[in-house]
Amino acid sequence: MQQRFLGRTGLRVSRLGLGTLTWGRDTDEHEARDQLVAFTEAGGTLVDTAAGYGEGAAEELLGRLVGDVVRRDDVVIATKAGIGRGRGPRTTDTSRGHLLATLDASLRRLGVDHVDLWQVHTWVDDTPLEETLSALDYAVTTGRASYVGVSNYRGWQSAQAATWQRAVPGRATLASNQVEYSLLNRRAEAEVIPAATALGLGVLPWSPLGRGVLTGKYRHGTPADSRGASPHFSGFVGGYLDARAARVVEAVARAAEGLDWSPLEVALTWVRDRPGVTAPIVGARTAGQLRGSLTVEGYELPAQIVAALDDVSGDPAA
Repeated sequence: MQQRFLGRTGLRVSRLGLGTLTWGRDTDEHEARDQLVAFTEAGGTLVDTAAGYGEGAAEELLGRLVGDVVRRDDVVIATKAGIGRGRGPRTTDTSRGHLLATLDASLRRLGVDHVDLWQVHTWVDDTPLEETLSALDYAVTTGRASYVGVSNYRGWQSAQAATWQRAVPGRATLASNQVEYSLLNRRAEAEVIPAATALGLGVLPWSPLGRGVLTGKYRHGTPADSRGASPHFSGFVGGYLDARAARVVEAVARAAEGLDWSPLEVALTWVRDRPGVTAPIVGARTAGQLRGSLTVEGYELPAQIVAALDDVSGDPAA
């Protein structure tokens, strides 16, 4: 698998990332093991997780597999802090103390002395930005993280954060912004990607398959074994089961038929090769599903199909 630099840093990552959102909950250790083996055997290196995934269960599972299934040096471990759920509703906290305590807990669960990329999982209005960013500086200077980034930051938010970090020598430069981006959600093109390009941040799209909808599996209903039928994700997927999404999915399906590809391969290749994108993060419930994504390495969409998909997916801000 080809490697790309993450933004204007020296960190090389595979141009597809492996997501672990469901690990430790919907994806058991056997499936996670098979996914990690399949991903690394295909040349993948970037493995993305978060302290909030399964309230640490995903990190614990990844920690058990690194060193057993793959060598530590063969993977780029990325994790995030700032979003949690505990036993109640979702909470956000990007205060310095909380972020650093979360990072230390992540390192214990992962069984490593540092992560390759540590990301603030979300913007929080009530916390001074300079306090949040000071946690990133501390993580790098103490060796807990090699590189740092943000996630789910809007264009102006990422620009403000990146500019702050560049203002004084010695601060940790932001490497990336991880945001939702797919044919069903092109909002990142309006401000996020231009800001990232101008300030040297790599873009890591999450849900590059439109929360699974772009695979075409929901064209004729909701499969019982799909995320759309899961109590954890039904609302998450349901937002993309409207008429506009259906038009985009049908266009993807027609393109796939003409190319003799799968709809997944069309949708994933489209977002992987967008300007500013470093590596889409692909999540799968099973190893079989993941292998369907790993087939795109040698694929490139014809320009005519790219133009057609751009047209049918409409206004990037929609």
